[in-house]
Amino acid sequence: MNERQSRLLKAIIDQFIGTAEPVGSHHIIEAGTFNVSCATVRNEMRFLGEEGYLQQPHVSAGRVPTAKGYRVYVNQHLEPSLHEKDVRKKFDTLRGQYFQRKDQERVFDAVAMLAHMTPNVAFATVPHKHRVYYLGLANVLRQPEFQTNPSFASGVVEVLEDHLADVVDSLKIDEKIRYYIGQEHILPQIQSCSIVITDYKIRDERGVLGVLGPMRMDYGYNTVALDMVADLLRSGG
Repeated sequence: MNERQSRLLKAIIDQFIGTAEPVGSHHIIEAGTFNVSCATVRNEMRFLGEEGYLQQPHVSAGRVPTAKGYRVYVNQHLEPSLHEKDVRKKFDTLRGQYFQRKDQERVFDAVAMLAHMTPNVAFATVPHKHRVYYLGLANVLRQPEFQTNPSFASGVVEVLEDHLADVVDSLKIDEKIRYYIGQEHILPQIQSCSIVITDYKIRDERGVLGVLGPMRMDYGYNTVALDMVADLLRSGG
């Protein structure tokens, strides 16, 4: 295979990769890559076919590469750097989506852990989604004060389903463990409850992690549990 034939093979494979259609001599001439006659291109393509680098799927069709042709292409003509810009753009988009998904999974796992550690509702804001995720409603509804007073229970359910984000937005939250007891938070539906809350940060995303339960909650236990899970979430390990 001489240099022109090698370049022709590369041009055919480049076109076939992009179109998945057999490549004819007229495609090569129209592309302007070779300053030769159509007859010369056909002769060279015939040679490449006879040598096993191309095949013709139908009599009237153009040529497509064979495995032998692709091997020459990979060994002699492959230029990954020419594709780096396109690949980098796609990679950056998918990497961002990957980390967003992993961030959310970390928060979901942290809330699940906290809900298993305490007999209360565990909640957190979800990175990149601007909503509050919670687990453990059944924990709270099993508490005596809510079983004996259905209005307390329905108030908690209403706040969790419709107003939890408003509650979170109204509170002062930082890396300290903070306590909002009874009437110290804004919604009358849960003034029979207390909230223990702190913040976390994953890369550039800041959020909150907290526990909501009856005022009778074990503040010391919940403080330690919240602190441990928040540290785990912040550290990522």
